[in-house]
Amino acid sequence: MNRYLAKATIVGALGGLLFGFDTAVIAGTTQQLTEIFHLTPTTLGLTVFIGLVGTVIGALCSGVLGQKIGGREALRIMAILYTISAIGCAFAWNWDILMVARFIGGLGIGGSSVLGPVYIAELAPAKWRGRMVGLFQINIVVGILLAYLSNYIITTRNLGTMQWRWEFGVAIIPSILFLVMLYGIPRSSRWLVTTNRTDEAREVLELMGSPNSAAELKEIVDSIHLERGTQQEPIFNGRYGKPIFLAITIGMFNQLAGINAILYYSNYIFASAGFSSTSAALQTVSVGLVNLLATVLGMSLIDRLGRKTLLLTGSVGMTVALLGVAAIFYTHAHQALLVWLLVLFIIFFAISQGSVIWVYIAEVFPSRVRSKGQSIGSSSHWIMNALIAGAFPYIAARSQAAPFAFFAAMMLLQFFVVLFFYPETKGRSLEQIQTQLGLN
Repeated sequence: MNRYLAKATIVGALGGLLFGFDTAVIAGTTQQLTEIFHLTPTTLGLTVFIGLVGTVIGALCSGVLGQKIGGREALRIMAILYTISAIGCAFAWNWDILMVARFIGGLGIGGSSVLGPVYIAELAPAKWRGRMVGLFQINIVVGILLAYLSNYIITTRNLGTMQWRWEFGVAIIPSILFLVMLYGIPRSSRWLVTTNRTDEAREVLELMGSPNSAAELKEIVDSIHLERGTQQEPIFNGRYGKPIFLAITIGMFNQLAGINAILYYSNYIFASAGFSSTSAALQTVSVGLVNLLATVLGMSLIDRLGRKTLLLTGSVGMTVALLGVAAIFYTHAHQALLVWLLVLFIIFFAISQGSVIWVYIAEVFPSRVRSKGQSIGSSSHWIMNALIAGAFPYIAARSQAAPFAFFAAMMLLQFFVVLFFYPETKGRSLEQIQTQLGLN
């Protein structure tokens, strides 16, 4: 590890911080937005949902964009979208403008969820790749924690009807910083090879501290040699059925755990259990802090225990915690246990799905379709996210226990899918994983 590799990884992962912040900041604004714009449970869900529509589109389109112009340049576009969204949300003069700004922010989130992990995976040595790509996930949870903490601090300032504008507007500064820092990192060596710029690719490998840049370059060139002239190869041609299945299912199960429904509506969930608005905001900060600590733990384990082991362990823990939350809302008893069960859920989610998803999706596709494959996995994640986030207020208004019982059932199903169908990828180069999946 040298400073150039560290810098490129940190900057690439900074998109995850904005991803996490933009994802979670809505939690502190829902009550005030409901009052100011006279939102019903349906239109409140739509306010959350519209950002996720943009996220799905961003995830679907960014893979092709990354293949064409490279991850670094594509990430610059995402940084511009983040900045426009933050400004638009902060200064929105009506609900329609807020919706447009949130849609634009969704494009940036979806794009960075694809481009950031791929960029880091293509720079990282095999023995560090899990932890380095995992830094993207750590930044996501740091962003979530910062959003919750920022919301709580702003809540204590008694800003009245301007509160929600400040909560959205805080993101302007890191969005601009992300854009500036993207002008100080190199292109991906693997992407350079796919565009026949091998001399520049060798320079990047040397800059990143490769112990044998010539041998590593040859391995990359050999893995891409058969891809020459097939860069437009469609990903849905039957050959990539296994990695597509893995990417789609891990993306779907990530949201079927209920994680983003809990993150988006955390204040609402605590309020439903009888907590005051200030107490709910503080409990949410606690959940965000535990999320960060558990994700760091997951990153330390991902290259030791492996991706599959963490997913299996997390499935069991999340099932138990979610059943407990469902029981509290069903019986209307033991509300004091709610925060502890949600903390337990967050711990098991963070060390499993939260740590593994972006690493795993970035690993299972060959270079020629990696960005497209990342788009597929990320899109399944965001489509399911949009459906759950949009429906949650409507369903929870009728039965507070039902969503959590459903999430628990999905985590039980995930256990068996992972057990029987997921291969382990720890400690293997991207080219070795290609061979393991029969894609050479």
